[in-house]
Amino acid sequence: MYNDWASKNRFQVDDTIHFKYKKDSVMVVREEDYKKCRSTHPIFFSNNGATLVKLDRSGLFYFISGVAGHCERGQKMIIKVMGHSDGPGASPGGNQTGTPPPPGAPDSGVAGPDMARVLAMASVQLVLVLVGSIFF
Repeated sequence: MYNDWASKNRFQVDDTIHFKYKKDSVMVVREEDYKKCRSTHPIFFSNNGATLVKLDRSGLFYFISGVAGHCERGQKMIIKVMGHSDGPGASPGGNQTGTPPPPGAPDSGVAGPDMARVLAMASVQLVLVLVGSIFF
């Protein structure tokens, strides 16, 4: 289910993914650990219930739940991050973290097509929050 969702979305370098969950954890792992649901040597680990992961490079990111048995039951996801020059409409620069500023915050400097991308990423985060509330 997570990979189906991730494959239908486009992620760029500097986008941010927000995981919201209870009594669980989020790990970024290597491909081999992802395939085997092995959580012994994560690249990144968080269990604070509201984890933000900045997609700081192009390529594949492998996410798994850190709770025993959850990964084996499908709580894992691969996100493909495209570089700034990998796809149509990709443009370097600007605030493209995927996190809209809170109400009352200073202007982020994002306008036009970039604003559409920020709004799309906000909906991506909302989906992750909703999905994470059910499964993580």
